[in-house]
Amino acid sequence: MYTALRLQRKLRTELRSGRTEIVVVTPDPYMTYQPFLPEAAAGSISPRHVVVPLRGVLNRCRVVVGEVRSVDHAKRTATFTTLATEEQGTGDAEITYDELVLAPGSVSRTLPVPGLADHAIGFKTVEEAVGLRNHVIEQMDIASSTRDPAVRDAALTFVFVGGGYAGVEALGELEDMARYAARYYHNVTADDMKWILVEASDRILPEVGPEMGRYTVSELRRRNIDVRLETRLESCEDRVAVLDDGSRFPTRTVVWTAGVKPHPVLAATDLPRDERGRLKCTAQLVVDGAPHAWSAGDAAAVPDLTAGEPGKECAPNAQHAVRQARVLGDNIAASLRGEPLTDYEHEYLGSVASLGLHQGVAHVYGRKLKGYPAWFMHRVYHLSRVPTVNRKARVLSEWILSGLFKREIVSLGSLERPRAEFELAAGGTAGGTPPTNPPHDPKGST
Repeated sequence: MYTALRLQRKLRTELRSGRTEIVVVTPDPYMTYQPFLPEAAAGSISPRHVVVPLRGVLNRCRVVVGEVRSVDHAKRTATFTTLATEEQGTGDAEITYDELVLAPGSVSRTLPVPGLADHAIGFKTVEEAVGLRNHVIEQMDIASSTRDPAVRDAALTFVFVGGGYAGVEALGELEDMARYAARYYHNVTADDMKWILVEASDRILPEVGPEMGRYTVSELRRRNIDVRLETRLESCEDRVAVLDDGSRFPTRTVVWTAGVKPHPVLAATDLPRDERGRLKCTAQLVVDGAPHAWSAGDAAAVPDLTAGEPGKECAPNAQHAVRQARVLGDNIAASLRGEPLTDYEHEYLGSVASLGLHQGVAHVYGRKLKGYPAWFMHRVYHLSRVPTVNRKARVLSEWILSGLFKREIVSLGSLERPRAEFELAAGGTAGGTPPTNPPHDPKGST
């Protein structure tokens, strides 16, 4: 999105004359600002405000909602499918191009853990964030309405796998939200819930440094969150999370945030990739050995010129991706005009992470912050980075309102099956049998 936005500004004359066309092929008609997903899951921000509609921002581009299946750069063609091609059964569509920007990002890196595909949920999309919020509140409803201690214990046990940004922030925000929601239940308290963080390495949040990582562990444990370092999830079959230290936790909630990997579409191209599956790129963001092919973000292995170490590459995070996109847009425009290209150079400034309301850690410009100052810096930084003035104003207004009024603790799990009520009514009036699935599905498979 940022690359296309930069290009439509740099190529205004060419776009108006019709000599240039920018086509954006994307599976979703919006860009997700992922650092806000934990707050969307906790209800601090409306899900609508953590996404940016592409058609509104890229008004000079042609946005095609579809999935790229393969790229043949030697022939300068890409095949993709859209909802229309699937509906019509016409097969994949094909598009030719002069310049290719391949930036599909990353997907969750899963492992062959028994039961993982059946019972776990990821945390990379706004749909997953909203679904997880609904699921947590519904588990509290289940626990409140049952007399079976085994069902109650499983409903109130929440296991998060992965101690990076996604796992720690999601756990911190959701635990904070659930602890607040518990005051409205007559028979569920914060002490009844078990929150477990499983991390395979010996520390969490490596981006903020060892000292802040240790502080985060102590802060989470102070909140009665069970942090298991140097521990792996061996199985989650039959709704039982089994760890390699011998622990077993009956649970209806396993959240998988144990890393990412490059998008699988990269394997369906003839472009060079490194051992991790990312596209080999130069410092000018050109795919190495493939003229007219460009990349940035999580899918690109870009040399880090500020590291002072030969062979070191930029970390796959939003800080680099957004800045790379701007340089990439400038370089494509310069290439079309026969002008020299610019190297991408950006020194890593630091990291900020939220651990829930008024709690956070930060390591910025060599300074270490924790507690409220770090949480405040987290909000200020991401408010400055979220795209468009419209989104900035909406997010800020929601933060102000959430500070003045109580949290929303409503679960809208029925949004995932919007036709359930009508199906039940139609089945009853027609004299047929009701639908197999109930209209209010507690998502027991999650």
